[in-house]
Amino acid sequence: MDKPLVDLRGRRGLVFGIANADSIAAGCARAFAAAGAELGVSYLNDKARPFVAAVAEPLGAAMLGPCDVRVPGQLEAVFADARARWGRIDFLLHALAFAPREDLHGRVADSSAAGFALAMDVSCHSFIRMAHLAEPMMQAGGALLTVTFYGSERVVAHYNLMGPVKAALESAVRYLAAELGPAGIRVHALSPGPIRTRAASGIDRFDELLARAAADAPEHHLVDPDDVGALAAFLASDAARRITGTIVPVDGGQHLMA
Repeated sequence: MDKPLVDLRGRRGLVFGIANADSIAAGCARAFAAAGAELGVSYLNDKARPFVAAVAEPLGAAMLGPCDVRVPGQLEAVFADARARWGRIDFLLHALAFAPREDLHGRVADSSAAGFALAMDVSCHSFIRMAHLAEPMMQAGGALLTVTFYGSERVVAHYNLMGPVKAALESAVRYLAAELGPAGIRVHALSPGPIRTRAASGIDRFDELLARAAADAPEHHLVDPDDVGALAAFLASDAARRITGTIVPVDGGQHLMA
C-alpha cells in the first residue's frame, strides 16, 4: 500500500487552543488525528473542559489537561507530561489569542500598557515559550504551527489591537524558523480568513467582516475550521519537510484582493 501524502502515523503532537468543536484548533485536531497522529490536548479551565473533551475524546487523545498560559507552571506541566508519556513530540499547534475587551474595542492609540502587554503575552510570547519547551523534545525535527490573520499586515476595521499583536507573532515565526531550522524544526503561521468562532465573536461588528470576506474572496465563500486543519496536517507532515518560515493563507483567495 502506498504511503499517503499527508501521513502522521507514529507522530505525536500537542494542540493548544481548542474552545469547542467549532474552533480552528478543533478542525486542526481532527485533521491531525485523521492522518494518524496521537494527540495531547489542553483546555483553559474547568468551565472549558467539557467542551474540549467533547472534541478530544472521540479523537482518542492520549492527554487532556489544563493550560492557561497566564498561570505560572501550567504550560511547563503540559510539556513535562508529554515528556513523561512519550519522550518526544513531533508537532504542536498554538491557537491562542486574547486581548482585554476594553483594549480590543478601542483604538490602538488608546490601548493601555497593561492590555497591550497581556495581549502580546498570551497571543505571541506564549508561542515563543512553546518553541523553547518543544525544542529539546524535537531531536528528530518537527513542526511548530500558530494561527494569524491578515489584519497583521493590513488595517481591518475593528481588529484594532490584535493587528500589531499578530504582526509580532508573524515576525516571531520567521525568527524561530531561522533559529530552529538547523535542528530540523519548521515553523509556520496559518492565516485563515474570518471564521465564526467563539474567540472571533469578541471582535466588534464581526458579522460585517464575515460578509465582506465572502463578497471579496474570488471563491465567494468562507473557509471553515476543517479547511484550516487540512493545511495544518500537511505542514506537520513530511510532505512539507522543505518548507519553513511561511505565513500561509487559507482564505479562498481573499488575500489577493485590494
